[in-house]
Amino acid sequence: MLRLTCLAVAGLLCSAPAAAQTTFTPRDESPEEFAAGPGRDEAFYACTACHGFKLVAQQGLTRAQWEDSINLMVRRHNMPPLEGKDRETVLNYLEAAYPPRAPARGGWQNPFAK
Repeated sequence: MLRLTCLAVAGLLCSAPAAAQTTFTPRDESPEEFAAGPGRDEAFYACTACHGFKLVAQQGLTRAQWEDSINLMVRRHNMPPLEGKDRETVLNYLEAAYPPRAPARGGWQNPFAK
């Protein structure tokens, strides 16, 4: 009986790492934490399906770079495509709220901003 119990415990321990893996869930954020403007809610919910919105707010891109970023997310990361009015709304918000910034001297530079 002890042998059977030890085998059962060993089996549970071996399967624990697989069971511990979960899907990604961004921390609790709300649209109100970010720059106000038309399209904020749409952009927030489109982006936070996969990652926290702070990642978006840190970028500082031109409209063309935001567009490239969305295309990359759709192509490589299975983001549902944003089309028509929805895409325009999100791009308008991102362009206005998070435009390019001058890099800090010797600091991090966004690789997508090149």
